[in-house]
Amino acid sequence: MQTLSSVPSLRVRVAVRASWDTQPRLTYNPNAPRKPPKNPNTTLKAKTPQPQTPPTVTLTVPTADLLKRSTVEEKVEPDESYLGYERWLPSPPKVQKPQSVFNAASLAYIGDCIYELYARRHFLFPPLNIEEFNDRVTAVVRCEAQDALLQKLLNDNYLSEEERNVLRWGKNIGSAKTRTKKRAGAAVYNRASSLETLVGYLYLTNVKRLEEIMLKLGFSIDSSMQLVLDEAKSK
Repeated sequence: MQTLSSVPSLRVRVAVRASWDTQPRLTYNPNAPRKPPKNPNTTLKAKTPQPQTPPTVTLTVPTADLLKRSTVEEKVEPDESYLGYERWLPSPPKVQKPQSVFNAASLAYIGDCIYELYARRHFLFPPLNIEEFNDRVTAVVRCEAQDALLQKLLNDNYLSEEERNVLRWGKNIGSAKTRTKKRAGAAVYNRASSLETLVGYLYLTNVKRLEEIMLKLGFSIDSSMQLVLDEAKSK
């Protein structure tokens, strides 16, 4: 019988593998807000942008109030010059027969600019802040307002036969679908374009007649008169 002391000693080799953790560990914060549990029955749906339909705008302001200002100015008769200077800068080019040189769309393009210049000059006096100034001009240059002012000319039988022919010519302008045309409707848009065509036509052929028509519509043809009167009173 062998005793424990007679048993040869056993040597056991143990292999230990160690690794360094290089990732920083987050410190637990018991006061941190808890995230709400996810509902497995709820699925996230991507939000698709919905097309925005432009609001329908109707002209609620009476035609007589479109060009109304807070002060009453002295009426000035149309004239080809003012204080010795030409009224229009730059001067219109001399064109004998615009219909043989330009198409209706080109005349409406320049007529739109001339019409807006009248509107801006009309509301120049008395001075307004830029927001109110822009709001009043925008209300007048909209196609709904242009259509209403054109009806005023037609109802008063103020236009000549030649001018009515220009209106019919400008009414047939072919244009793509625009946001303005979709908002106001094709009929209103076409009538407004015909007025712009007439303004462009008269700008090239007869500025004096153009000023008579704009005065008939209610535009001030000489907004500088109020400033001159105020300066005279101050002296």
